[in-house]
Amino acid sequence: MVGYSRAVRVGTHIHVSGTTAFGPDGRIVGVGDPYRQTVQVLDNIEHALQALGSERAAIVRLRMFVTDLSRSGEVTRALSERFPPIQPAMTLVGVTGLIEPEMLVEIEADAEDLPAPRGVRRR
Repeated sequence: MVGYSRAVRVGTHIHVSGTTAFGPDGRIVGVGDPYRQTVQVLDNIEHALQALGSERAAIVRLRMFVTDLSRSGEVTRALSERFPPIQPAMTLVGVTGLIEPEMLVEIEADAEDLPAPRGVRRR
């Protein structure tokens, strides 16, 4: 409807569009809960990467948009759980709103999917 791709691969670079907390049923997961929404957003990003033959470990940069900066600790807690011990480069921006009022978090991701060394098969 809108005319964009969830994720695009250009060689080894993968760009994942702004992703929100929609669950498999098309409803927003974690209404009122930025931590739960961030977990769902990261799951959705991971699914997009997997569809292009990549994985979470390839993420090098995240751009996060949150509607309530006073609750950004809940967002970053979810990130630290997913990316230990080294986290990707990150930008966190406070916004006045997202496309639907129930959305609290939107994340864009860039990944660098390096080819496996010779003789090594990636999953």
